[in-house]
Amino acid sequence: MNADELLEYCLAKPGAWEDEPWEGHVVAKVDAKIFAFLGEAAVGLKCGANREEADEWLLRYPDSASVMAYIGRSGWNDLKLNSEIPAVEIRDAVDDSYLTVVSKLPKSKRPAGWAEA
Repeated sequence: MNADELLEYCLAKPGAWEDEPWEGHVVAKVDAKIFAFLGEAAVGLKCGANREEADEWLLRYPDSASVMAYIGRSGWNDLKLNSEIPAVEIRDAVDDSYLTVVSKLPKSKRPAGWAEA
């Protein structure tokens, strides 16, 4: 899975849209909340409700998963693309990050069809 395919996958989620809040840094958002930080070689995702849950990725894929700078303490990890992490697991992690972020939005801000995403 390359960065373009991953962006396309993210943007297929209900209510998802592309933004560039910092020059050269593409993210996928739902409403005003980021659910994926997209890079050429990695994606930053909410991988757990807390650091302990997100650390499971580090244990399973020590060479391909790392704690995200600045927001890692909140359960965000960087996952390398085209690495030992299978593409299906990257997609599952995107799904989980999206669902986590959407579920925290006020009900009035949640996109139609999000539960099936």
